[in-house]
Parts: sequence; C-alpha cells; structure tokens
Amino acid sequence: MQTPILTLNIGKPVSFRGDGEHSAIAKSPVDSPVFLGRTGITGDQVADTVHHGGPDKALHHYPYDHYDYWRGRLPGHAFLKKPGAFGENISTTGIIESEARIGDRFRLGAALIEISHGRQPCWKLDHRFGVKGKNSVMADIVRTGKCGFYYRVIEEGMVAPDAVMKRVERGLAEWTVECVFMLLIGGRGKKDPAALRQLQDMELLATNWRERAARILDNPG
Repeated sequence: MQTPILTLNIGKPVSFRGDGEHSAIAKSPVDSPVFLGRTGITGDQVADTVHHGGPDKALHHYPYDHYDYWRGRLPGHAFLKKPGAFGENISTTGIIESEARIGDRFRLGAALIEISHGRQPCWKLDHRFGVKGKNSVMADIVRTGKCGFYYRVIEEGMVAPDAVMKRVERGLAEWTVECVFMLLIGGRGKKDPAALRQLQDMELLATNWRERAARILDNPG
C-alpha cells in the first residue's frame, strides 16, 4: 500500500502553561525537504527528553482519519481544522491503529521507518485542547485506542513535504498497534499475562513498552 502524507511537521519547545513547563506539541508544516535521522527530523525538538524523543520515538504519526471523531467531541475547536493538532510529525489517511502492526516498515522519501509502538497520551493533550476529567482527550484515547504511533528510523534520508508513504514490509500479524495499546495502556493486559509475557520479549516493540509489560506482570493489581 502507499499513501501521500498530508503534512510534515516540526516544532520547538515553547512555554506551555505559564509555570515554566515547556512543550513542542505545537508543530508547523515544513515547505521544503528535511533530513530524517535516527532520532528524528532535523529541526524538530522535544522539551521532555525523559518521555519524548530517542530512537524508538523518532517520528510521530497521527491518523487524520480520526479528526472527524474529535470534531464531534470538540466541535469548532480551532486546532482540529487542519492536521497537526496532536503534535504529530506526519499525518495521513488510510493507516490506523487497528490495521497498523508493530514492525510494519514504510519507505518515506529516502528514509526507511518501522512502527515501534503506540503513543501513550499525557496531560499535555488535555491542556492543549482545554479539557479535563472523565471527558478528557487523554481518557478518550485510552478508551478508544485512537492513540497514533511512533516509528524508529532504519535508514536515514531526506523526506519532502509531499512524500508518499509506501509500506514495504508487514510486521507482526497478531500485534496491531491497537491490540498492544489496549493491553499495555488500556488495562486489558492485567487479565492476559500470556500476552504480556510475549510483549516483554518482543524485540520489535519499543524498549519502554517491553518494560511496561514486565512491570504489569510483576504488579497485576
């Protein structure tokens, strides 16, 4: 399969809520080719290097397919008028969590990328969209699995803003992003230790999610 990207976005940390907290979740489209290296796009930065960035989170993809859902949840919200609302580096249609697999590989421009894990939502999404509580964006992502996903970079290269993503290799057939997300973030793993044992030993899965599987196994309650 192949699909054009809608936008290719980068950002830099800026003051986020007036208390010294910074974030690069607000990204802007590039208008010329950029270099995609092992840890991300040149010019794209992260504020929290503990929870963001690194080889397993080199590139963030959020499906534009979900935007109609979010427009229904947050009618008229300015951020949802165009791709980039969730801090994603790339936006497409046709590649969603229930179909994308851990280990799927795509040619993106001259680069080769591989899905490493889903995105675990955090409070910054709620702050960005101005919602909180049981109806928060973060809680809704955990409930629905509309999480987006990260890639590691297998081969570095230049990527143009009008590049086409072409899937060149399928990943693990039983392990879609949605399935793994619901086990590790959505709470289902507490009732499926056999699945957790497989995930903790899965080399294609990002290190921090393998460690998460092990922690849930050790503390299932």
